Amino acid sequence: MKNIYITDLDHTFLRNDLSISAYTKNIWNDKAASSLLSVATARTYKKTAEFLDGICISTPMILLDGALIVTMDKQVIDTKFIDREIADIIIKEGARYGIYPFILALNDTKELSEVFVHSSTLNTHQSEVLRRYAHDDNLVEEKKIKSREKNFKVVYMGEESLLRELHATLQTLFGDTLKFIIAPEAYVQCYFLTILHKDADKSHGIKSVQEYCGFDLNSLTVFGDNLNDLGMFALANTSVAVANAHEQLKEQADVILEHTNDEDGVAKYLAGVCK
Repeated sequence: MKNIYITDLDHTFLRNDLSISAYTKNIWNDKAASSLLSVATARTYKKTAEFLDGICISTPMILLDGALIVTMDKQVIDTKFIDREIADIIIKEGARYGIYPFILALNDTKELSEVFVHSSTLNTHQSEVLRRYAHDDNLVEEKKIKSREKNFKVVYMGEESLLRELHATLQTLFGDTLKFIIAPEAYVQCYFLTILHKDADKSHGIKSVQEYCGFDLNSLTVFGDNLNDLGMFALANTSVAVANAHEQLKEQADVILEHTNDEDGVAKYLAGVCK
């Protein structure tokens, strides 16, 4: 039975400038002959494919926090959507707090084209994020933001206290029918509140990949840095936190690396340089 390695991208496999070093590429790709390799990320298919150019991915990818399971050649294995009616209620409740979300939705199933919807009313954190996506062709700005038919996730960005208030309101309305993730956003120094289908998370994603590939969880090693990695840490035989990981994640890790994502921590672990 082959070992399987699944890594988070941002602040784990990717460097902080969103690059992947030649060293990491070589170590990772060398594992392809003897192992199964994939990623589990909050990123969309489009961005993930861009970042992983030249990187071997031999099993379906877990994208959008588990809302989309898809192969690199766009074969969709599973999807988990938030209903339009529910998403619109979420938007309405957020507006009561004076904030509006980003909405990541599927625009075309055949082509796997995604749409990134945002309001024309933005806070400083959202504006900073959008500057990073300025050249993307899937951005849609709306004065009165509305959800789509197939919504992967709804994401708010802002101050922690405000997002926790909104989370409490939404939790009261929807209970456990939705998945909520609150965590620090390291790129723009704020917090994010991500809202997903109740079964859209990395742990459910791993189970979907397991069913597709038929691997044993005892052969699974995962790498991560943030709170949305907790589910897959609980499932894996070996969970590995990079040195820059959130302290709560480190508490659940089997291995805490001495190296950060900027220091090729994942690759050094795979190469046996560190344990």
